Amino acid sequence: MITLQDVVLQRGSLLLLDGANFRIHPGRRIGVIGANGSGKSSLFALLLGQLPLDGGELFIPAGWRMAHMAQEVAASERTALQYVVDGDVRLRQVEAGIEKLADSDQHDQLARLYAELEALDGYQANNRAEQLLHGLGFSSGQTDNPVNSFSGGWRIRLSLARALMCPSELLLLDEPTNHLDLDATLWLEQWLKRYSGTLLLISHDRDFLDTIADEILSLEQQQLISYRGNYSAYETQKAQRLAQQQANYEKQQRRVAEIHQFVSRFRAKATKAKQAQSRLKELERMELIAPAHIDSPFKFVFWQAEKNSTPLINLSRASLGYGDESVLGGVEMSLQPGSRIGLLGPNGAGKSTLVKSLVGDLPLLRGDRVCGEHLAIGYFAQHQLEALDLEASAALHIQRLSPSATEQEIRNFLGGFNFHGDKALAPITPFSGGEKARLALALIVWQKPNLLLLDEPTNHLDLEMRHALEVALQAYGGALVVISHDRHLLRNTVDEFYLVARGRVAPFAGTLADYQDWLKAESRDEPPAEEAGVVDKQDKKGLRQRAALQRQKRAPLQKKVLELERQMERLATELAAVEQRLADGDIYLEERKEELQVLLQQRGALQTGLEQSESGWLELHEQLEAMRQSEASD
Repeated sequence: MITLQDVVLQRGSLLLLDGANFRIHPGRRIGVIGANGSGKSSLFALLLGQLPLDGGELFIPAGWRMAHMAQEVAASERTALQYVVDGDVRLRQVEAGIEKLADSDQHDQLARLYAELEALDGYQANNRAEQLLHGLGFSSGQTDNPVNSFSGGWRIRLSLARALMCPSELLLLDEPTNHLDLDATLWLEQWLKRYSGTLLLISHDRDFLDTIADEILSLEQQQLISYRGNYSAYETQKAQRLAQQQANYEKQQRRVAEIHQFVSRFRAKATKAKQAQSRLKELERMELIAPAHIDSPFKFVFWQAEKNSTPLINLSRASLGYGDESVLGGVEMSLQPGSRIGLLGPNGAGKSTLVKSLVGDLPLLRGDRVCGEHLAIGYFAQHQLEALDLEASAALHIQRLSPSATEQEIRNFLGGFNFHGDKALAPITPFSGGEKARLALALIVWQKPNLLLLDEPTNHLDLEMRHALEVALQAYGGALVVISHDRHLLRNTVDEFYLVARGRVAPFAGTLADYQDWLKAESRDEPPAEEAGVVDKQDKKGLRQRAALQRQKRAPLQKKVLELERQMERLATELAAVEQRLADGDIYLEERKEELQVLLQQRGALQTGLEQSESGWLELHEQLEAMRQSEASD
């Protein structure tokens, strides 16, 4: 068991942990969360021995092997496969020992090394590494490419594969899904479910945390707060804790006011002086409870575009690709105002190619791209973070777009993205990846697009910013096309999916769960036909056709379920706002009687609407479940 006791951790002048305590039990799967800059990565560095303690004690059991995912991978001529196998350090040591003694007469020692090589499953090391690389999206032809031939994002995937290759009792993963697409994320989930050691996972992907974590460790106000269960359980527990904290705080403040009132009234009276002093001592002993801080630092909306066109953009008989190489062919796609599309498809199938073609960054090889007269595109992709001017401030980036905007208008706007003071006015050179991503999104919002094209917009964003983006996209009135491995974002912002696969783009009549089933069927890891119970390719084709037909039957119900979920969320938000106003004691004053009556009527209507929506939602789910059971029995 790893124990942190009264730990103090400081980076420069920033105090990250102050008297923090936590125990990490063997076999736990712990999701580590907290705002950017709260100390999550520093906690990992502390566990790895890369940072010293500034106070307190840290105990790690002797002999525990640790594996971690490096955030930077140096250029190397070693092949991807060799680099990943290097993660098993002891295996490489044994191999080196065997090579050194190969021509010697130290037969006993050589025999021991061969026995250890067998115990380490060394003969299958390359196969294991290939499976890891394959699962993380590398093709067979890429495994022999040198590390320095890969881009930064793909090198991070190599670092992840190397960490998974290393036998360990403790595995530390820092944002492992940031550079993964959806199919690689799903594969990693399955791998981590099988991992038998202790896992600490920094992630801002709530669905990923829900699937993997059985405990959440939250860095809050220089403390380590533990919540049992996954991320959804954490949300519930924290809401309850904050509500109790707020109630205790308010109760305490009433008591503080009573004490001050008593002291001010009777301190000068000799008969009451002793009691007044007693009250003052009570006040000194009282542990002050901080008011609950539950407001997110991010609050913004996508402004309504001034003009629109129908359609906004249309691709007809389009062939998309690079140079003479076609990636997608026969593309027919028309984006109307209000379209909300999520793009699904395996790694390398052409999702980003489609988005670049829609933007116009990638010329069509064949076919037509027709844009509406008032088309205004807001395009987010990771390369745009690199295009930011590091010597300019966030405010100057906005000023260049709108020279007539006042400084106060710009600062008010940037405040919604948590850029205040120097953060808004100083050069962005020291900005983190998350801060650059927020600025890139802010620039898009400022320009009032009527078509949003978002390619992995949540990379580097923390949970609070992801939530703010999700809320803003829900209220966005324009057209939306999203590529994302964040399933929560997809489920809550798009109405339909398009599948990009096998050189084609087509509507996908199903849910994300259906897509996961599709991926399994299409997996290159699929066993031979005789093992999988598949007779031939014709039967496999028939299975896919039947699965597609079943998805089409379910699609209308699933769309209604999604609509009702959004309706319930809206009603619940409006009801909470009304309840908050009714909690104000002044609303019951005689002069506000009419306002009170209106609020009570609104509460009744919202409660009725919420109950009806919940009833309809349950009924639809029962119908869907009945359909799935019927399909399973066919």
